[in-house]
Amino acid sequence: MPKTLEKARKAIAKKRGGAIEALHAKSRDSRRLHKAQVRDDRLVKMSEARRKRDQPLITRIAFFQGATRENENKPLELPAIQKKIAEFCHQHDEEYDEMKKARRQGRPPSAKEDLLRMKMEALHKEERDGFYLPDLTNEKTTEMLDRWDGNWAFLTNLTWVKIQASGRSAPASFPPQTN
Repeated sequence: MPKTLEKARKAIAKKRGGAIEALHAKSRDSRRLHKAQVRDDRLVKMSEARRKRDQPLITRIAFFQGATRENENKPLELPAIQKKIAEFCHQHDEEYDEMKKARRQGRPPSAKEDLLRMKMEALHKEERDGFYLPDLTNEKTTEMLDRWDGNWAFLTNLTWVKIQASGRSAPASFPPQTN
């Protein structure tokens, strides 16, 4: 949590020799407090936006962490990895089909259905062009993935690859580069 406001309040209270109760609306101290509050709000907003942007990658890593744990933290072969990639990419198919069937004929799709369709299309495109994930063929990476606790900073220690539908694997860097 940002602490700029707390620090500014404490500094002003120390300067004034007590609690801050009566400040003139346009005084330097009130402008300083206002500026600190705006900065704290901006930092919180940026943090939430970053967390929201990183969430799909976090869920992806958690999915493949579960896959390695099912395999007793042993490295996976490429066909098994491709099967897990297909499972991950098609995880929303049933929900999308249910939403599509529930909609009356001739009605436009709901916003939620559109978002789900776009998400599925993006996953299928990535599956075809090169799916970004930790290198599950590497024993060291699978051991480190097992120790991962959801911390974003820990992910830089993993080895990353892009696996194409053709079976070709290419090294990748973290964080992923968005086009």
